[in-house]
Amino acid sequence: MTEESEEPKGSVEEASFRLHMVTWNVATADPPEDFTLLLHLNSPKRPDLYVIGLQEVSSRPLRFVSDSVFDDPWTKRLMDTLSPRRYVKLSSIRMQGLLLLVFSKLTHVPFIRDIQTTYTRTGVFGYWGNKGGVSARLSFYGHMLCFLNCHLAAHMDFASQRVDELEYIVDAQTFHCQKAPKIDNHRLMFWFGDLNFRIQDHGMHFVRSCIKDQTYDLLWSKDQLTMMKEKEQILQQFEEGPLDFPPTYKFDLNSDTYDSSGKKRKPAWTDRILWRLRSKAAPSDGAAEEKAWSAEEDEEQQEEEEEYPLRVRQDLYTSHMEYKISDHKPVISVFTLELRKKSDAPLVSLQAEGEWSADMDAMVLYRPLQPFASSAWDWIGLYKVGFCSVSDYITYTWVKDNQVASNEEVIQVYVSKEGIPVRGAQCVLCYYSNTLQSIIGVSEAFKVHESKVAGEEGFFHEKIGALELAVFTEDL
Repeated sequence: MTEESEEPKGSVEEASFRLHMVTWNVATADPPEDFTLLLHLNSPKRPDLYVIGLQEVSSRPLRFVSDSVFDDPWTKRLMDTLSPRRYVKLSSIRMQGLLLLVFSKLTHVPFIRDIQTTYTRTGVFGYWGNKGGVSARLSFYGHMLCFLNCHLAAHMDFASQRVDELEYIVDAQTFHCQKAPKIDNHRLMFWFGDLNFRIQDHGMHFVRSCIKDQTYDLLWSKDQLTMMKEKEQILQQFEEGPLDFPPTYKFDLNSDTYDSSGKKRKPAWTDRILWRLRSKAAPSDGAAEEKAWSAEEDEEQQEEEEEYPLRVRQDLYTSHMEYKISDHKPVISVFTLELRKKSDAPLVSLQAEGEWSADMDAMVLYRPLQPFASSAWDWIGLYKVGFCSVSDYITYTWVKDNQVASNEEVIQVYVSKEGIPVRGAQCVLCYYSNTLQSIIGVSEAFKVHESKVAGEEGFFHEKIGALELAVFTEDL
């Protein structure tokens, strides 16, 4: 069972973090060349986290098979865009057309732990993955967060079924985490995606007139999600900003024109981002053996939440009409998370010992700063500065198998020269905890020097260089 290590009390630093969320039904289209507007890349306020949920990513048989071996085009384009800006892909999960990605600034990576993902199908007979939900949960500076990206049942008459599907997904998904085994147990949860709720009762002419006049508020009372919140308890838990942007469905491709086909579907806010902040310990009901929380655990959790407050503010909620590759427009929301950190020190510090090059074996020194459940499957990876994801290492070494020496404070681990880049690079070392499923320590950047032997032998740009490039491309 993976579980985040207990943090020592006494760290009471409060901080604000910027979260940028995206939901977009991409209608099997390939990604655009430019994500600048969607991700606010030119904004002076850089997000700390990006969470991106996509629906209807192409899942044609040949494409889906290739995507299962390599990153899909959307993931690759987003990594290529964000990694030069020092963001790392922490997590991704795909269920057929549903894709959920979590990126973080490198500086926060050692404090984002116990990352887990899961999925639930609600498509045909519950077996086909064209509808359902994918989720990622994590501990962010000790606070339990969960992100649920859904694609729910379509069509005007299925509003109740969409609520039933949400309830089924929330109830079905579980995590190997004692403090938050279910979605409802998380301190902060975001529910977003193509939720497929429509605007009912109003006729086409009235809806389009309101859109033209930007009097969107005249449509809110007949938005199905707003209407269902009045009677469905599970929806009443969620908050959502005002829908002060045009309905995001359905458009003619490569245009800003609402559906002009023979079906002439009525515009709707199908694409939404909502959140739920648990203000007190989750209630327990049902049989005693089914209770997720005992009264004692409820009280402990309440005390912890009072000691380490978490507040959420939505700063922006809008759509981006500029993107025209799909019949949906993307929706973004920017949040500020204000919280008191449960820890401001990583679990491990590590550094490169001495000078590194491919001419000699190297050593890593690491020091546990706090108790944590180490494993025989823990490893230390060597990464180029600007790496894309956890799996984007140049080489790695097993912490236990390659341990050379240790004392009570410092442990020395061996790294074979065979994996060190011949042409050198600016690099960092990362300690990956198998128990916490995350990087728990990152070194300062250091220089790996070019191989003198390779240069003297004349292999630098030919044999060795080509081989290294091929291996590096294969790793990516």
